Amino acid sequence: MRQKIFLGADHAGFRLKEEIKNFLNALGYKYNDLGVHTDKNKSDYPEIALKVAREVAKHNSRGILICGTGTGEAIAANKVRGIRAANCFNEYTAKMSREHNNSNVLCLGARVLSSILAKKMAKIWLETDFSSEARHKRRVKQIENIEKKLCK
Repeated sequence: MRQKIFLGADHAGFRLKEEIKNFLNALGYKYNDLGVHTDKNKSDYPEIALKVAREVAKHNSRGILICGTGTGEAIAANKVRGIRAANCFNEYTAKMSREHNNSNVLCLGARVLSSILAKKMAKIWLETDFSSEARHKRRVKQIENIEKKLCK
């Protein structure tokens, strides 16, 4: 059974989020759309990033966040303990964020990526497993140790 994906976007990412939802349906993924549900009003990306990040951490799942550039939501999501949000900009960075960094939130920029590329990246990210190599496990463990020391 496939893991449930938590989705979120601000007003700038709303339309791409809707395309990603259709794409996830076609791939057979279940998702929970945590907002926003319209692009008619301006919205603040930190609020959406927090919602998604908390659910991903709580359910040991994965999430996809979309804003104008992906940067703001990545910064906000990474404030939540247990989150490794990666702002990716091509297929290679999406793959490496999973394989080497065990990212659990993919951040995409609706104003800097085509929907075709964003969907390719999401598919690669969802299908890529974390590496079994000791060096990558060691580095992710170091990140977790930093969190334990600094994030209460």
